[in-house]
Amino acid sequence: MKKLLQLFILILGISVSAQIQAPQPSPSAKVEQVVGLTTVTLDYSRPAMRGRTIFGDLVPFGEIWRTGANENTVIGFSDDVEIQGQTLKAGKYAIYTIPNKDSWDVMFYKSTNNWGNPQNWDDNMVALKAKAEVVKMPTEMQSFTILIDELTNDGANLNFLWENTVAYLQFSVPTDAKTMASIDRVMSGPGAGDFYAAAAYYHDADKDLNKAWDWINKATESNPNAYWMLRKKSLIAADLGKKDEAIAAAKKSLAAAEKAGNKDYVKMNKDSLAEWGAK
Repeated sequence: MKKLLQLFILILGISVSAQIQAPQPSPSAKVEQVVGLTTVTLDYSRPAMRGRTIFGDLVPFGEIWRTGANENTVIGFSDDVEIQGQTLKAGKYAIYTIPNKDSWDVMFYKSTNNWGNPQNWDDNMVALKAKAEVVKMPTEMQSFTILIDELTNDGANLNFLWENTVAYLQFSVPTDAKTMASIDRVMSGPGAGDFYAAAAYYHDADKDLNKAWDWINKATESNPNAYWMLRKKSLIAADLGKKDEAIAAAKKSLAAAEKAGNKDYVKMNKDSLAEWGAK
């Protein structure tokens, strides 16, 4: 019994210690910044100076640095961006750097699941490499910090700050292209999806069915094989008392749904055709 009690105490002690929470020496940080119309995210850890000399000592010059601590520092872009005349595709990348006194090499690495530097560095995994300028600060930054700053509609700076050093890298975002595409899309008038959404809402909310009928016809003119639009057209026609049009639309929807392999729409159309006495 004594041995059993000792074992129980030992197990209990392990369980209690496993639940202890303590601050991390390099706490994690998350940043999300909209630049123009592009969302940029950052996940990284923030080591502190703690009286140490950082660049040229703790972080040697001329060697690949994980750019933070712990797991990879990961940056994400919702759109393709441009850095020093090069295109970096939308997605997430680990940031690795090679600090030097006057400039840093910044590398966007495709693999983001490393703890620190990759065990085997692969140059083919570097999506883009650029050179960041270095500026000395008059005061010290105790905790490693990454800022997205100098915001404009068309870009921003990615700033790495620690000790008395700032390394900054400019990037551009496709705000003008996205805005012009949006303007062209809206100014050219609503598309089939817009007409369908308006018609569906008017039908389902018991609003003006004549407007819904006009809109659903415009939607199906552009998408004659969209079985979900044809299905809605048949229902609007039926509620307007247009039985022949309802049956014709349901038959087209049925044929398109069968071709697409959508069993739900096949059944719904068959049920409606039976209800409307279609031959």
